[in-house]
Amino acid sequence: MSPPSPLAVAYLEPSRLDLQGARWRAGVLGQVCYGGRSPTLEAADWPAAFIHTPRLDAPEDLCEVWLSADPVSAGTAEGIAYRRTDDLLFGVVTEAEDVDGVGSAAPLQCAAERGYLRLFALIDALGYPNLLRAWNYLAEINREEGGVERYRQFNAGRQDAFLASGRSLTDGVPAACALGAAGQPMSIAFLAARRPGVPIENPRQVSAFHYPAAYGPRSPTFSRATLFRLPGQEVLFLSGTASIGGHETRHSGDVGAQTRETLANLRAVLEAANGAARGPGFRLKSLYLKVYLRDPGDLEAVRAVLTEALGPGLRAAYLQADICRADLLLEIETTAGLRIETP
Repeated sequence: MSPPSPLAVAYLEPSRLDLQGARWRAGVLGQVCYGGRSPTLEAADWPAAFIHTPRLDAPEDLCEVWLSADPVSAGTAEGIAYRRTDDLLFGVVTEAEDVDGVGSAAPLQCAAERGYLRLFALIDALGYPNLLRAWNYLAEINREEGGVERYRQFNAGRQDAFLASGRSLTDGVPAACALGAAGQPMSIAFLAARRPGVPIENPRQVSAFHYPAAYGPRSPTFSRATLFRLPGQEVLFLSGTASIGGHETRHSGDVGAQTRETLANLRAVLEAANGAARGPGFRLKSLYLKVYLRDPGDLEAVRAVLTEALGPGLRAAYLQADICRADLLLEIETTAGLRIETP
């Protein structure tokens, strides 16, 4: 029998976390819980984030718990709780938007810079300098402040931190998503590694870090996906993916067409990754999807398109969130190559 894959993820309701045994809990790297606050999350003894994204397809919240078959140790530095193995480190950064003493920069821009500078200081000091995947959540992502959309403010602060830490804005940037969550302090969950991953781009899209100035003075700093190799396992972290062709939004106002365009982009990224993978490759039908919808009323239409395309074995969770562009109606993110646990 082959050894278990080093990295796995479990999707379960918060009420089921307390039912897991000590051995299972010892392998937890961290978790992100989507939906409504739960006492279980507050008591977690590993890095944990609560994200205000109501679940649309079930009455209970959804916890995404990252697990390792390798020995796990814990610590805190730079105000960040983390857990790590020899290969990977998981942590959660929360940063308030301080309205005092920020000079001419917007509070969110400053918060993003501070949060990423803390993140980089942590992973550099501990020897995990390669940021593989970041999940970014912030309030009112599409609202304008001082004539600048908040997502663009976030992009500026994130880029400032990359530059200040001596990191490239184009080479080896992580897979990422950025979603709007109501009443949400800026939160960043992340995975970093000792070794670099392989960045993957989508041939159907302009790389986000090369977007034209029409999308803001600073381009988003992320790759479309990151391929990472662990002993006996290849993992593909896919960024939040939406209905964008080239650099333009496609099918404005048509949620069904946007869903199909998003699927086409996911397939293109998987195909590009399969060209670099050493193993048998990744298939969309085998993945667990997190589907973010701007309008909860679009749930059944989106689910119908996904089921038609991927079949009755579709595994997905549907969450309400604002998307990084006001004319995008949904975004899908996923990770390929993982062992999916259902404790």
